[in-house]
Amino acid sequence: MKNKWLLAALFAGNFCSWGLASDVDPVIMKVNNKEIHKSEFEYIYNKNSQQQIDHKSLDEYVTLFKNYKLKVAEAESMGIDTTAAFKNELAGYREELARPYLIDASVDDRLAQEAYERMKEDVEVSHILVGLNARMPQDRAAAKQKADSILNLIKAGEDFGAMAEKYSEDGSKQNKGYLGFIRGGRTVYPFEKAAFALQPGEVSDVVESQFGFHIIKVHSRRPNPGEYLFSHIMILVPRNASDEVKAQKEAEIRAIYEELKAGADFATLAKERSEDKGSAMRGGELPWVSSGQFVKEFEDAGFALKNKGDITEPVLTAYGWHIIKLMDKRGIKPFEQLRSEIVRMMARDERGGMARAAMVKKLKDEYGFTLDSAQQQKLETLAREMGKVDSSYIAAIHNDQSPLFSFKDHAYTVADFAAFLPQGRNITFNAPEYIVAMIGQMSDKEILNFEKSCLEDKYPDFRNLMNEYRDGMLLFEVSNREVWEKASKDTEGLQKYFKKNKKQYKWEKPHYKGFLIQCSDEATATAVKKRLKKLDADSVIVVLTREFNTDSLTQVKVERGLFVEGENAKIDELVFKGEPAKVDEKLPVAFVSGKLLKRPEDYTDVRGQVTADYQNYLEKVWVENLNKKYPVEINEDVLKTVNKQ
Repeated sequence: MKNKWLLAALFAGNFCSWGLASDVDPVIMKVNNKEIHKSEFEYIYNKNSQQQIDHKSLDEYVTLFKNYKLKVAEAESMGIDTTAAFKNELAGYREELARPYLIDASVDDRLAQEAYERMKEDVEVSHILVGLNARMPQDRAAAKQKADSILNLIKAGEDFGAMAEKYSEDGSKQNKGYLGFIRGGRTVYPFEKAAFALQPGEVSDVVESQFGFHIIKVHSRRPNPGEYLFSHIMILVPRNASDEVKAQKEAEIRAIYEELKAGADFATLAKERSEDKGSAMRGGELPWVSSGQFVKEFEDAGFALKNKGDITEPVLTAYGWHIIKLMDKRGIKPFEQLRSEIVRMMARDERGGMARAAMVKKLKDEYGFTLDSAQQQKLETLAREMGKVDSSYIAAIHNDQSPLFSFKDHAYTVADFAAFLPQGRNITFNAPEYIVAMIGQMSDKEILNFEKSCLEDKYPDFRNLMNEYRDGMLLFEVSNREVWEKASKDTEGLQKYFKKNKKQYKWEKPHYKGFLIQCSDEATATAVKKRLKKLDADSVIVVLTREFNTDSLTQVKVERGLFVEGENAKIDELVFKGEPAKVDEKLPVAFVSGKLLKRPEDYTDVRGQVTADYQNYLEKVWVENLNKKYPVEINEDVLKTVNKQ
């Protein structure tokens, strides 16, 4: 498919008509003949004013902004914006930034709030499931018919649990369809939606989900009891245990319970006796939980506890015996704290696409979307006649220039649709429905792509954010090349700058510059001092370590540094005449080799400060040169109209 109009829109903006007229958003400045509009300047000025404690005047900020744009102009002249790395990073950022603009946020907000409200309540449910494993339409129809017939039996008075035990096609049939308490986000959305619409005792109509057809019965509803923190002591009971073993296990748990009643420490007994090894090591403590996360017997007993520290009598579940202790409890968190979790949960089910679908519908209305139903019918008929959609189907339509759908004066043809269809597929299942679905996918995708291409023109906030990010990337790279990296690597320039400005670098206290050397004995120290006379400073550590030490024997330890009094006890003793330092028994003989400086003698003595100052110097010279290199025009009349927030 040839999206010439889309490429043009992305690079020239010819198809988007939301750009502000020049009288609404006038040019406030030109830098290297590139126009900068008032809206961009206003956006960055006000954003920085809010973030800075030291508020600058408008005139001061104009200078800063002009210099910022001059650096961007220099980056552009160097071609930084044309590199693949730059384009890929910018495109990735734009893709991320565009996402909120391509959904109907009000739908997400409504669904998130709905989910939160459902999290406030627990609904006790049973269900009957007729699975949908086959793909053929007739099998789906048969499954739906079976579910309808079961529902009719229930409506006629048959017991729901008996019907679930007989007909349900999932594991819940063993419990007569009973699932326990659910709340928002615990089940697939169609199931949840139907369950929360029922009152206690009511049975739903047949509900379709990705798993098949459900019939749902609600037993009760209750407020969400919140989250509980439990500890437990557990004695496992094997599934096929004999009556003798079961009795033995019950005796064990009841003996533990009697010890607890007599005052024994719960955590200690859990560590010593609980057979849930994962929690036993934590004194029996389990993670924070809410209803629906434990088996019913455990949950009923645990949630019945009222006060911190209360314990249950022994409780039997399918896994064994438990004694449960309430450690703490808390209510449901506020919506804002749960919102991100709810949104992630929604993204995993049908709700994830609802906001996007709502936006597509809005855009189709806004852009006057039309679908040629005759052409769609023709494509469906061809699929029905051929019995499949494959390469031969695509070949049959790939030259057809008949319009299929259009919006905002842009038409897509049957040939475009042929190019959109995935190559190498052989769709034999319900081919006409597949064609209808693919036409829908294509039209949705293209209208969203068009909207995405117009975001800068349609939304000033988006345009300003993109400009800011783009220019920020350029500013970082060009500043790194011209100032930061240049300064850090230019040792000759750093040394010259230090010598020229040596008087401004001072210390409050003298510094000792050199080596602290510790030796195993006097003879070794004498040999080391002799060897030092022939070594330059940079090779001292390497040579002495190599010549005097082995893998198994250390005779010499060398430390090099720039020390101030109070940093090293041994230096304080030997150089600054401080208190005697603790003697290293293995290396008792210590001496120094270096000098005491009252002020820095080399840029390396104050490297960080000199580097920062040199960077500032390079930047100042660079900006002066940029102001000479590129023309700048400032529209003072427009500047006077800047809205200061």
